[in-house]
Amino acid sequence: MIPMPRTAQEILDHADELAARFEQAEPGDLRDATALRAVRDACLARATAERDLRDAVVRARHDGHSWAAIGAMVGTSGEAARQRYSQAVTTT
Repeated sequence: MIPMPRTAQEILDHADELAARFEQAEPGDLRDATALRAVRDACLARATAERDLRDAVVRARHDGHSWAAIGAMVGTSGEAARQRYSQAVTTT
């Protein structure tokens, strides 16, 4: 990671360094970003899935399902499910 420049001169020097790196770059130096985009997309999908799961747990609790039943559906004990999702249930 490049430290952030602090003074005006450091900012100018940093800009010159970046410009030089850009001008000297060869197409072969560039990496394919497909794998990084896949990581980003998977992260977004996971966040969506976690939100959907939390919402489903809230609905299940409001419908009267036990923590044990919910835990069985998510592959944990009822206590583990309660610890993970009870705050979402009480705040909605």
